[in-house]
Amino acid sequence: MSNEVYSFALKSALDEIRNVCPDVTSTFMFREDGEIVAGDESTPEKTMVRVVNAFDSILEKAEAIGGVEGITLEGSNGRVDVSYVKDLYLVTVTSKKADMNFVNTVTRVLIPTVLKLLDNIHPTSLKSNPPSPKIEPEIPAVEESEETVEEDAIEEPKEIIDPETKPELALPEPPVNQLIVENLGGLLVPSDTVRIDTEILSQWDSLYDDKKIEEVIIETFDGKSARSKVKPIKGSKYEGKGIIRMPEKIQIDLGVRKGELVRVKPIVE
Repeated sequence: MSNEVYSFALKSALDEIRNVCPDVTSTFMFREDGEIVAGDESTPEKTMVRVVNAFDSILEKAEAIGGVEGITLEGSNGRVDVSYVKDLYLVTVTSKKADMNFVNTVTRVLIPTVLKLLDNIHPTSLKSNPPSPKIEPEIPAVEESEETVEEDAIEEPKEIIDPETKPELALPEPPVNQLIVENLGGLLVPSDTVRIDTEILSQWDSLYDDKKIEEVIIETFDGKSARSKVKPIKGSKYEGKGIIRMPEKIQIDLGVRKGELVRVKPIVE
């Protein structure tokens, strides 16, 4: 199932909430790292972005106490509710006269039901065992003839190196990390950028005299490769787990999907 179909299904559910509950003025969903997944028809994208940015610092500070299950803000004209549903945050804005018992009943039944249905339609599993490396055939040693030995014994003239000319230091070979593919989607997510652990990026930077690594090569075990921009991963649930968050377009180009292993190495220019 594509991210577009997933987002469309959730958008339809959010529109239905507004149809059933007229006092709901706005509703949308976003991930822990700030990616907006879906919003109802009448809520502008700019509004959703501003709300997510406003809650970002609150959610980061709440990690120390185990995360956020719900936030409620009341104003003179209404209220804003943020609830956590299956790795997603649901934002619901209601008028002051809204029947919150009714609104909560609808949202707590409809959204989890839709999410469960989507998971059942497209279940995924992690592949923890990478393919076995190919074993190169051994090449038998060839004995050197006397003629060859005599030729090797002739000393070649040594190259004279100018003492003022210093040879350039060769850069170390780019390290290769094996990472597990995780989906990266949302309304504002660029299709040409992947996200990996900040720790891995820092190790690469220090290896190349603190050069900033901005691009990587991604290789599959069946020989396909792609060049991509790279940024640090967002969301504590993805950090330190050997994950590469990858947009759908790059997954299609490489022929991989969530849960598969790929090789990733930095591009140093």
